[in-house]
Amino acid sequence: MNKIVKILIIFFISIPLSAQEVLTPGEAIRIALENNYSIRIARNELEVDREGVSWGNAGILPAVGLTANSNNSIQSTRQTRASGDVIEVDNARNNNLSYGVVADWTLFDGFGMFARYDQLRELEKLGEAELQQTIISRVSDVLITYYDLVQQRQQLSALDSTMVISEQRVELAQNRFTIGRSSKLEVLNAQVDLNTDRTTILRQQELFRNTKIQLNELLARDPETDFTVQEEITVDDQLLLQNLEQLAMEQNPSLQAQIINRNINQLQLKQVKAGRYPTIAANTGYIFSQNESPVGFTTFGRTEGFNYGFTARMNIFDGFNQNRSEQVARLQLENSEIAIEEQSLSLQSRLHTAYQTYLTNLSLMELERENEAIARQNLDITMEKFRIGTIPTIEFRTAQLNYINAIVRHSNAKFQAKLSEITLKEFAGQLVIDN
Repeated sequence: MNKIVKILIIFFISIPLSAQEVLTPGEAIRIALENNYSIRIARNELEVDREGVSWGNAGILPAVGLTANSNNSIQSTRQTRASGDVIEVDNARNNNLSYGVVADWTLFDGFGMFARYDQLRELEKLGEAELQQTIISRVSDVLITYYDLVQQRQQLSALDSTMVISEQRVELAQNRFTIGRSSKLEVLNAQVDLNTDRTTILRQQELFRNTKIQLNELLARDPETDFTVQEEITVDDQLLLQNLEQLAMEQNPSLQAQIINRNINQLQLKQVKAGRYPTIAANTGYIFSQNESPVGFTTFGRTEGFNYGFTARMNIFDGFNQNRSEQVARLQLENSEIAIEEQSLSLQSRLHTAYQTYLTNLSLMELERENEAIARQNLDITMEKFRIGTIPTIEFRTAQLNYINAIVRHSNAKFQAKLSEITLKEFAGQLVIDN
């Protein structure tokens, strides 16, 4: 009766599991690209950079505006003119009104405005590289968490199998004790090992649920969203170091960001050098002006019309600030060149190290696959011997634990190999979406 109850419990628990959403790696990445907060923020920052790329922001276009000015006063005035006449006015109102349209346009500033425009375009490229880096980093996090779940699911499956075996062992021990072929101690030992297996599977289930919550967080959705994952981990074992290194030099977002920073510093130096050239600007406008005053030779006046002109300025001496600014800009450019060299060397070193780990993990994955097959064969033989009572309990338990450990090691080896694959593709800037 106890066994039947356990079977019914397992059956009813498995019913909702079969209806769970099967989340694929590709679907997880798609959801992350849509919802992940870091990616959304990076996209908005890129839009800010794109909005900044304009001729007006670079100072190439003229500035046009409306102007208006009104001055009013109430004054008491006493005037003695050259003729000897005295004019005295109390509380005289004076009004001065002017308004119009004015425009200013920098015609030449040593090509600094064009350098600023190119710099704004480079800043847009930098935003794209930073967005790409954020996307690759988040995709890597999603894939690592996803395949961690796959590994944990495999281990749960193995623990389920070993608990069934432990239950069979308790049943065999109880039958032997009933017919007098074993002692009560064997029954108790089998029960203790079964409870140990139950504790282990409860801990593994807790870890599995917590990891699902972590993946839901990366996908920016309700932590209680239920789903299941694929059963197997497929590892790409055809990666070549030479191809990865070439892709990394061409596509790695961090390295590309350093190159773009170098270009920005080059353009910054051009802007600083523009200070050695004259600045020429044009200004024009249409102004209407009206004056009213009860005192003076003219009591009312009005003017309107165009005005225009040019201004030019060239720095002759500014306390050697121009030289200092250029020297600082050159040093910043030199630092950006050094940063590119440092980033390239660091990327190559990490790529070579990760590739050696990748090769080792591939070998370990194959070795652990063979160990699992051997451990399974050993358990089958030991199980038959235990049924007929030719081996002690401890030997059976050892074979059982060896099999479980072999499954866990094989699952972990596949997971580690997958992590190495993800890391290499992340360095290469080529994390593709798995199906």
